[in-house]
Amino acid sequence: MTRPPRRGPVPRRPDEHGTLPQVHVPPVRTCVGCRERDSRSNLVRLVARGDRVVVDRDGAMAGRGAWLHPSSQCLENARRRRSLDRALRGRFRVDDIADQLLDRHDDQAE
Repeated sequence: MTRPPRRGPVPRRPDEHGTLPQVHVPPVRTCVGCRERDSRSNLVRLVARGDRVVVDRDGAMAGRGAWLHPSSQCLENARRRRSLDRALRGRFRVDDIADQLLDRHDDQAE
C-alpha cells in the first residue's frame, strides 16, 4: 500500500550549524461561496458588525469574519447556501454587501 502524496511544504532539514531554514507559507483561506481554498490576497474578508456585514478592506477588523472571492458568482452561492450566515453566526442580507464587495474588486483591478 502506498502513502498519499504529502500536503504542504517539504520537511525542513537543519543546515550544518543545526539551524532550520526559514520557509514562508502564505496564508490560505476558504471561500464561503465556492468552498475553494485560495491565498488571502485573492479573497475579501467580511465581518459582522451588529446586524450588518461590512467589507474588511485591510483584513484587520476585530470580530468574526468570513472570506469570499470578490465575484458575483461566489456571492450568489453564499446567499443561496446561506453559508455566510453560518460562518458569521447570524442572519444577514447579502444584497447589502454586494455593492461594497464588487466596488472593492473594481478598485483593485485598476
